Amino acid sequence: MDLTVIWFLAIAVLWTGYLVLEGFDFGVGALLPVLSKDDTDRRVMINSIGPVWDGNEVWLITAVGATFAAFPAWYASMLSGFYLPMLLILLALIGRGVAFEYRGKVDSAVWRRRWDAVIVAGSALPAFLWGLLFANLVRGLAMGPDHVVTTDVFELFNGYALLGGVLTLGLFLLHGAVFLSLKTDGPVRLRARSFAAWSALVVLPLLVAFAGWTQARSGEPWTLPVAIVSVVALALGAGLVRRRREGWAFTATAVAVGMLAVLIFGSLFPDVLPSTTDPANSLTIDNAASAPYTLTVLSWVAAVFLPLVLAYQAWSYWVFRKRVTRDHIAVSH
Repeated sequence: MDLTVIWFLAIAVLWTGYLVLEGFDFGVGALLPVLSKDDTDRRVMINSIGPVWDGNEVWLITAVGATFAAFPAWYASMLSGFYLPMLLILLALIGRGVAFEYRGKVDSAVWRRRWDAVIVAGSALPAFLWGLLFANLVRGLAMGPDHVVTTDVFELFNGYALLGGVLTLGLFLLHGAVFLSLKTDGPVRLRARSFAAWSALVVLPLLVAFAGWTQARSGEPWTLPVAIVSVVALALGAGLVRRRREGWAFTATAVAVGMLAVLIFGSLFPDVLPSTTDPANSLTIDNAASAPYTLTVLSWVAAVFLPLVLAYQAWSYWVFRKRVTRDHIAVSH
């Protein structure tokens, strides 16, 4: 298999892992005011993702770094074309990380409420913008023969992209609620289970609409089963959470998110950034890739370090696998 294909697949896997893992902690953060009745509930929710949220962001750093190293032209055009969404995502992630660290530093309800608002905004905004960004990636941007993006920022907010953004926001909220039903106990667990079951009635039609639209405009024959698996997995997840099978429900929603990412990257290939002005101007895995020597070195580096990162993250999830309850929350901050 050609190294350009291997690295396209590797980057697709990294983005898929990021969306699956960061998706549920985006959902947890955005649901903070929805599923909590007091500060103890909110601390239960935050503590459920406390040991893993920063590790999940390693997938983002790795995916962006791999894109820069393996496909520098893709990296340059994508970041210039999506500069506003990417800037907002970056600011939201920075604010969210600071809020997690600082909300408990002062024993003041007003102080905590302000940082909670930052957590909610820093979770909900990226959840929406990632969907907007990836939908536009499939749709394509206006580019000339020099691959300079000329798309106006307001063109990014088209119907297809807005549907993608609303879908990822809703899907991550559902994914996060299922995670909370798996990872917490008591009132938060009950509210999360109820929210997950009912929110599926909204998210499922959104997923059907977006998957169908994506398949119709850019899909390949093999991506149709992928789209179907994503929809079926989400429906199964909703049914399983109603039956209190939280572990299997979380697996199902993770599959739904993962298959949605596979649908997006499968619809792109062999392009990495289609041109809406002239298909001949599109960036492909061939004209956007680094030199073969660079890809070879990257492959050896990834072969050594990627298994170590995966092993460490799997270990951290195993260590912090137990449920978080109100009894675990100390009275003092």
